[in-house]
Amino acid sequence: MGRFFRIKLRLRRFLRRHSWVAAIVRSFTIFSVAFGGAFGFISGALSQHSGYDPNTFAIGVSFLFAIACLWIVTLGIRLRLMRRRLRTIAMHNEAMADRNWELQEAEQRASTLFEARDDLIVLRDIDGHITYANDAYCELAQIARGELIGSTATLKVLEQGNTALESNGTRVYDQKIEGPHGPRWIAWREGLVRNDAGAPAEMQSVGRDVTDRTESERALAEARDQADAANRAKSRFLAMASHEIRTPLNGIIGMSGLLMDTQLTPEQTTYVKAVKTSGDALLALIEELLDYSKIEAGKIDLEHRAFALSGLIEEITELLAPRAQAKGIEIAAYVDERLPAQVTGDAARLRQVLLNLAGNAIKFTATGGVALIVEPGIWPNEISFLVRDTGIGIAPEAQQRIFREFEQADDRIARSYGGTGLGLSISDRIVKRMGGRISLASTPGAGSTFEVSIPLVAADPAGAHGFTAPDLAGQSIMLLAPHSIEASLISRRLQRWGAQTCIVSDPNVAEALLPERSWHTVLIDHSLGTQAMEAFAGAARIHATHRIVMVTPATRQDLSASETTMLTGYLVKPLRASSLAARLTASPEIAAPSLVMPGPAIETVAESAPTAPAAAPAQQGLSILVAEDNEINALLMRSLLARLGHTVVITTNGEQAMESWLSATSAGTPYDLVLMDIQMPRLNGIETTKQIRAHESGGLAGQSGRRTPILALTANTLVEDRYACFEAGMDGFLIKPLDREKLEEALAGLAAARHIAA
Repeated sequence: MGRFFRIKLRLRRFLRRHSWVAAIVRSFTIFSVAFGGAFGFISGALSQHSGYDPNTFAIGVSFLFAIACLWIVTLGIRLRLMRRRLRTIAMHNEAMADRNWELQEAEQRASTLFEARDDLIVLRDIDGHITYANDAYCELAQIARGELIGSTATLKVLEQGNTALESNGTRVYDQKIEGPHGPRWIAWREGLVRNDAGAPAEMQSVGRDVTDRTESERALAEARDQADAANRAKSRFLAMASHEIRTPLNGIIGMSGLLMDTQLTPEQTTYVKAVKTSGDALLALIEELLDYSKIEAGKIDLEHRAFALSGLIEEITELLAPRAQAKGIEIAAYVDERLPAQVTGDAARLRQVLLNLAGNAIKFTATGGVALIVEPGIWPNEISFLVRDTGIGIAPEAQQRIFREFEQADDRIARSYGGTGLGLSISDRIVKRMGGRISLASTPGAGSTFEVSIPLVAADPAGAHGFTAPDLAGQSIMLLAPHSIEASLISRRLQRWGAQTCIVSDPNVAEALLPERSWHTVLIDHSLGTQAMEAFAGAARIHATHRIVMVTPATRQDLSASETTMLTGYLVKPLRASSLAARLTASPEIAAPSLVMPGPAIETVAESAPTAPAAAPAQQGLSILVAEDNEINALLMRSLLARLGHTVVITTNGEQAMESWLSATSAGTPYDLVLMDIQMPRLNGIETTKQIRAHESGGLAGQSGRRTPILALTANTLVEDRYACFEAGMDGFLIKPLDREKLEEALAGLAAARHIAA
């Protein structure tokens, strides 16, 4: 079958090539068939033995004619179909011709484009011979295209970059090529391509001149390195400036504190307080600048530790309360009971932000007060901190500007109130670093509200709240106080606890309302005045069933007996929620007309007068080695430690400190503590500490049987400085200017346990 098909195919090809042969054969065949049929029919009809019948003859002729007509019709239909097919083929051929023309035109355009492009294009076969190269490649190679085609010529490579392989198999790399106009960086992309079906694949290399980009990247890298070096230099400068500024500031604040403990005339006391206040203000300015520099350098690190939310807010309000009371305004806080008792976050940074916002609110508020309200935010695990004041307000055009560095709402405000304009910028960056946001709503002359929203996850989601809110359902509580922030927050808290509250600002109106019902508790604000308060308290004793409590910013020592004769107790502003709850749920106090002293649950804040600190008991005295090269700071340390009852040895450099430590340890009377300044001549504190630890590990410390605690005396607050101290073997820090309470606390713990708790 296959052989017959091949013979037939060859015959058709022959006839298609020689059409005249096919026409002759076809004509001869038709003539032979027609002649043979006609001759045979006529011969048969004229034969004597044919039995000619005209009817039969007519029928036969008609039948043959019908067959001929049918054949003619069939040929006509076939011819029409063939013509239609020919027209279709002709149209298809025309379309193919157009398509072929378009492909040729596209090929010409592509070839022109390849030649006109600046990119280098070269094709090589499997043996590395060039089969195609565009003009750009020929120009860079400085070889004519005719010479390149078929050769294995390559470009001269001056520097080879890294090679990367993409997922589609394309190889990407950079090369520095020597060109006619100097070295050029070329970014190559190489991959296999197939031009003709059945032909072997060729390696196509496309290169782009990226000299400008490469040089820009290298310039940026150099600029980045220079910026990093400048940043490191700035950090070193800040550390040095901090140390150099804090060192004399330590003497100013410390010596003024010691001077205030001595017998001074009123005029001298005023001058000393002014010196100490100025030193504290300068210290706050330095801390602000250092915080800004650390945030700008990206060196702010956030902690994630559990802390009590209510305790943090109450500490902030109590810390700022003296400043607010000195200006004659109020400060109060409210923490929603729906919030968790403890949350996880950076308590120190959050305290810094809220202290800055609340401190600014106090500074710019002359009447009214400041409220710190903590509520659940709009998103899950989000807490909103509102700092609301009744101060001067901020103009709309300045509300966005104040969050920039060294900006304030108005130059007149800067002159009147002072400040660097960094506090809000630092707070804004800290809040954003904590994943939160800070916003401002303010009306000039009507006050401002700063809202800080921060995501803080509950430390124990299943845990209890800050304290169990008391059930005051059915209790009627009257609050006689001016319409102030403190009174409104107290009323809000009492209503959340279920009490029915009534705030009255006029004592006469309050006295008229007393007979209307039995009052469970009557709260009287001390700001009404002693006479009005005593008169109303006397009238309220008939109608109050449990207690009459005064709310006052004064402490127990500042209250006179005449102010408390008609009262059953008092609470100190700013009120703690636990103190208020404990007072309202205590046993009835009306039976005791004299002043009822607050129990352990009542929060009182006593401000003791400055007195000279008593010397520590002899058995608790420590032997302390102080390494300090500054004479004033050394004198300050000697005075402070001596007043605390400790024995002090002063050395002025690291070598003397090392010799003194070795002598004391060898003699069997080792020092209980070493206070080591970081920056000292000859041998600094880090190296001195390393040598001490090396001697201890070598067995010298075994004579005393313990490791000598070493605290760093440093004015540097950078994180890397602290790490360096810990790596050297130090046990803790005391930041200059020295805080007397922290120093006393550290020494007290060491005296009790002969070690320092980290």
